[in-house]
Amino acid sequence: MSDSPKPAPATPLQPRRRAILIGASQGVGAALARKLAREGYVLALLDRNAELLNKVCVGISADGLSATPYPHDVTDYEAVPALLRRIVADLGGLDLFVYVAGVIHFPALDEYNFEQDRKMVEVNLLGAMAWMSQIAPMFQNAKSGQIVGISSVAGDRGRIGNPGYNTSKAGLSTYLEALRNRLSRHGVNVITIKPGMVKTGMLSLPGAPRPMFAVTPERAADEIAHAIRRRSQVVYVSGLWRLIMLVIRHIPSVIFRRMKF
Repeated sequence: MSDSPKPAPATPLQPRRRAILIGASQGVGAALARKLAREGYVLALLDRNAELLNKVCVGISADGLSATPYPHDVTDYEAVPALLRRIVADLGGLDLFVYVAGVIHFPALDEYNFEQDRKMVEVNLLGAMAWMSQIAPMFQNAKSGQIVGISSVAGDRGRIGNPGYNTSKAGLSTYLEALRNRLSRHGVNVITIKPGMVKTGMLSLPGAPRPMFAVTPERAADEIAHAIRRRSQVVYVSGLWRLIMLVIRHIPSVIFRRMKF
């Protein structure tokens, strides 16, 4: 049993906030789910790994908090509208939507692998678009709500090491920016989270780069939750990456294409 403080009971004047979090079975998603539950959110957690997802929900529920699992593969785009309606009915509404789901393949420098590139685009970008294109009009009509997408510093520039992953995250960042420009005038906040390296299983995959300034999933979850509370717009995790990427974005192309990362 956790010693974390329990959220205050919901009242008519202070109703319990409700959130959907996709990609919640491990890593940053699981850490953020636990963080949001402690902050008083009633959670609908989605992931394709039903076994790990159930364990996260059981752990949260054991602390007297609320999290319900909904197994889901984000590439099953046609299932999204009906599943969203079901979850919103179960929760009694929706205040926050967070898309954490993502996959990565680290190619060799002479490897061009369309199957892996397609998978990254399908999960990292198209899965997010399938959900957010349903969430956005709902929040717009309600004139409230927050959408959070976990992009990456990898989307800030096309680097030699991983063209497919860079593309999927650059696309997500641009989509989130466009949603923010559309929805802000309707009282809806859209946050783009750009993590650098996080100490998850991704860093142990074949071909993964040497960790640099890596943070724990719990540290990342704390910073994301802080961004939600502040209704931020674009947040680098950790903040050091904002300075690093400022430099990288301004390196001239003639120099950048000769670099090794």
